Amino acid sequence: MTTELAVATPIQTTPAMLLNIAIEKGAELDKLEKLMDLQIKWESNQARKAYHIAMAAFKANLPTVIKDKTNSQYKSKYASEDALINTINPELSKHGLSATFDFKQEGENITVTCNITHADGHRESVSLSGKADGSGSKNPLQQIKSTTTYLRKATFEAITGIASSENEGDDDGNSSSAIVYISEKQKSTIVDMFNSLELSENQKANFFKLMAIEKDDFDKIKEADFAKAMNTLKATQQAKGAKK
Repeated sequence: MTTELAVATPIQTTPAMLLNIAIEKGAELDKLEKLMDLQIKWESNQARKAYHIAMAAFKANLPTVIKDKTNSQYKSKYASEDALINTINPELSKHGLSATFDFKQEGENITVTCNITHADGHRESVSLSGKADGSGSKNPLQQIKSTTTYLRKATFEAITGIASSENEGDDDGNSSSAIVYISEKQKSTIVDMFNSLELSENQKANFFKLMAIEKDDFDKIKEADFAKAMNTLKATQQAKGAKK
């Protein structure tokens, strides 16, 4: 007869367990308060871990956002806000994630913040600012809406790591999958403007996240994102000028 030894599974001791024990033993109030603070920090850390696990799972199989609109001025295609957000939101929700936006206007400066929140409560955000879009014959409300729409899309793309595509379906492998990066001249243009703006560390981090590159790795900016990079830096330049 063979006797199998049961292997006990270690029980994780949490601040909540220690708090219950302290209450049962009639611990003093200051000790209970410290344990409660410890429990809050523990829950926050657990929520942060859950957020990053969920984002990693989401990014492991990113959906493709189709460029469904054409810019008549620059003869280029782009993804509308509807195509971008309506494609991505259902995928985020599968992982317990949701996106919300905050809007703030101070004088001529418009700031939009995209927040991604996990079901457990952890939230991370990306913010970008710019002035109302005065191009064309837009009225004041249309100018604000145009800038807000651009900033909503830009912050949403930055925090989710999404890139749009002009390919609307399978082309039997005829298209090239090679990634084309910016030229040395384009890189020089971006770097010169980037350095001239004297950005804060937070603004730099937001730019790198928007471009989906590591810090100062300008060589890895995709050629298709050159206009986005320049428009973002110009919007920041306008915002800084408005504050003077």
